[in-house]
Amino acid sequence: MILEVAPANDDGDTARQRPRKAAGAFRTISEVADELHIPQHVLRFWETKFPQVKPLKRGGGRRYYLPDDISLLRRISDLLYIQGYTIKGVQRLLREGGGRLADDIPPATDAERAAAEAERNLALAASEPPQMTLTMPEPPPTPARKLTEAERLRAALLHALSELESLRALLPS
Repeated sequence: MILEVAPANDDGDTARQRPRKAAGAFRTISEVADELHIPQHVLRFWETKFPQVKPLKRGGGRRYYLPDDISLLRRISDLLYIQGYTIKGVQRLLREGGGRLADDIPPATDAERAAAEAERNLALAASEPPQMTLTMPEPPPTPARKLTEAERLRAALLHALSELESLRALLPS
């Protein structure tokens, strides 16, 4: 492997210089994630959605990305986060391009952008812990009477329905 020494920073601090990999060298998932400003779990997820992304896997499951993989990931990131495509939209573009993404792909249509926004909102909602707390309805007028199992389930389902309706109202129409 060919290593290049990174130039000193603006302060002239040469004590913290690290070797830099050559342009054609393999990169680990952490290096790629840092370079593209994308979490590692997103890169692993994209491997499941885009079969064209195939890092080499070595002992212990470590991933090593080729420069071509990184270029493809950079392009996927641009299409998803900047141009407003959905995952399905990028998959379609890859299919149409024979597994490659052209450099002159136009920005997503308004409908594609709306679908991408909905996709991101659903992913965000799924990643957040649920904020639901089950509250039971007021006890029946006769204090000695206990709620039946069916009444407790009905109350819980009504509460869940109310939460789902409030989440649905947050989605773009």
